[in-house]
Amino acid sequence: MRLAVIPARGGSKRIPRKNIRPFAGRPIIAYSIDAARACGLFDHVVVSTDDDEIAEVARGCGAETPFVRPKDLADDHTGTNAVVRHAIGWFGERGALPEHVCCLYATAPFVQPHDLREGFERLVASGSSFAFSVTGFEFPIQRALRIDAGGRVQPIWPENAARRSQDLEPAFHDAGQFYWGTSRAFLDQVVLYSDASVPVILPRHLVQDIDTEEDWTRAELMFGALRAQRAG
Repeated sequence: MRLAVIPARGGSKRIPRKNIRPFAGRPIIAYSIDAARACGLFDHVVVSTDDDEIAEVARGCGAETPFVRPKDLADDHTGTNAVVRHAIGWFGERGALPEHVCCLYATAPFVQPHDLREGFERLVASGSSFAFSVTGFEFPIQRALRIDAGGRVQPIWPENAARRSQDLEPAFHDAGQFYWGTSRAFLDQVVLYSDASVPVILPRHLVQDIDTEEDWTRAELMFGALRAQRAG
């Protein structure tokens, strides 16, 4: 069995109710649910939430809400892995332990079904514990700057200040969209950022973390531009 878990607690602070806030005319969680259903890989697409309204919206978008997430897994300090482990355990207790699980964020409107399929294929082909979305930094991190206590600019790595960008190793960061893994890897809390994982590299124009109002505005502008481009 393959399971998609979309964490969506009700108590988001920086952007209140962000998991169901309208994004380009639809609750933002709808895009993640759509992608999970469209990729054709999952036996169950489950939204893990402690919130009745989020659960109702999720069901209206085509997801399942077979359980209420416990309150002790819905605070500001609960990590994603704990939420996924709870979902795996819930199905396991009912004789339906999944073999592969994908944690898909609720605020990932750029996620694409074909990227989810690529992630699964990479996970299986590599025999890894995890496969997750990453993207490249826009600027070489080796030439990053700091501002000192006196308000002056200094290179963090002075030895790289004069090096050409093309001579520096490319660097990547978590794209914050999806995390494929085996159930065993989630249950054993295998370290994600390690050689137990393989990357699914996404183009930068399909990646935007959404944690602040500024992030939200940028994401909607990006989404609108992509929609206009695809419409011709």
